[in-house]
Amino acid sequence: MRPELTLDRLATPVGEMLVVTDAEGAVRALDFADYEPRMMRLLARHWGPVDLTPGRAPERVRAAILAYFGGELTALDGLEVKTNGTAFQREVWAALRRIPAGTTVSYGGLAQAIGRPKAVRAVGLANGGNPVGVIVPCHRVIGANGTLTGYAGGVERKRALLEHEGVRPRA
Repeated sequence: MRPELTLDRLATPVGEMLVVTDAEGAVRALDFADYEPRMMRLLARHWGPVDLTPGRAPERVRAAILAYFGGELTALDGLEVKTNGTAFQREVWAALRRIPAGTTVSYGGLAQAIGRPKAVRAVGLANGGNPVGVIVPCHRVIGANGTLTGYAGGVERKRALLEHEGVRPRA
């Protein structure tokens, strides 16, 4: 059975965000409007064919996203997300949620944190397949030398998110 999903759009300082929630109010996807095709691919990969009904996300979800961009950096911490990746991906995504706002970790550090120090590339792939960006803060993962590396929403957006959190990334 296809999940009943609602698509909301929120203006943020880093661009319009797409917020996909289910009937229970859990966030299934969060991405930037200019990456909508990527979001749809990830949703299909995780849940099969989906239909998105335009509407409003629950007020607590909208409020948390807007509060985060308003400076309450922990506002997203309590939001429920539902992902349907592999066990390894879900392990990586859970570890991402434990990275506090205002801090970064390298891909190697994230692999260490989940007890798989040799899985650096796999951690990078799981990071890139995260369907719930910003809430599952994949933007907090940087290169081993402290430089910014790829980000599904674009490196400049990654820089803006980190700077919003008080991190001054290297070029």
